[in-house]
Amino acid sequence: MRENTSLKAWKEDKQTVGCWLSMANAYSAEALASIGFDWVCVDMQHGIIDYTDLAYMLPAISTSAATPLVRVPWNEPYEIMKVLDAGAYGVIVPMINNREEAEQAVMACRYPPDGFRSFGPIRGALYGGKGYSVEANDQIACIAMIETAEGREKAEEIITTPGLDAVYIGPADLALSMGLPAMGDQPQEEHLEEVKRLLALCKKHKVAAGIHTGGIEYTQKYLELGFNFAALGSDSGHMMKNAVKELSVAKGITQAKRESTGY
Repeated sequence: MRENTSLKAWKEDKQTVGCWLSMANAYSAEALASIGFDWVCVDMQHGIIDYTDLAYMLPAISTSAATPLVRVPWNEPYEIMKVLDAGAYGVIVPMINNREEAEQAVMACRYPPDGFRSFGPIRGALYGGKGYSVEANDQIACIAMIETAEGREKAEEIITTPGLDAVYIGPADLALSMGLPAMGDQPQEEHLEEVKRLLALCKKHKVAAGIHTGGIEYTQKYLELGFNFAALGSDSGHMMKNAVKELSVAKGITQAKRESTGY
């Protein structure tokens, strides 16, 4: 079976950089995947993307060496199983609150006896190659997001869930759970301290830690702290930032201040 190179790196406590895909477009997915990102994540939670779009985007990503991840809309086993069958090599599951919810996500990613994933990797095996049926449990990454008040309180029980490969922090929702305004890249000192606490718990239990960022400043900041993976912005974010910058130069005007969406 094709090796999950990102998961291998995380298990070795190495660092990777990825990109978020929020636009339903196979061309932009293929283009970004081709430039050297270690992984790309198709966002089915907040991205303007449905399953039909995913069926075109994953084959486009497959033309590159980038690991294809998918953030599912919710912790629903059928959603997790379906994106894995489509060829995702890992799932990021949002809003995990406790050990029970983390266990459900893990079980949906694993075939029996390790879980309850139903067998039928219609495209997953085509992408994964020979040996998928017996090796998938070791190659598919299950990643839980810690970003709610309950999730923060029960972070250690989530992180230590057997079979969980990594934790991904959503900075904006984490901020909201702390009573702070959501700004995407959060500048508050108390937010940073909470991020460091969660990272330390991941390090303590040897579970890979990832975090979302809107650009290079925060990507570098979090990698320097020791995160194993960080998202360096998104397709729409990169497009808008460059377009706004060059348009302002072309028209000789000051860049307009845009509302942050976290992407």
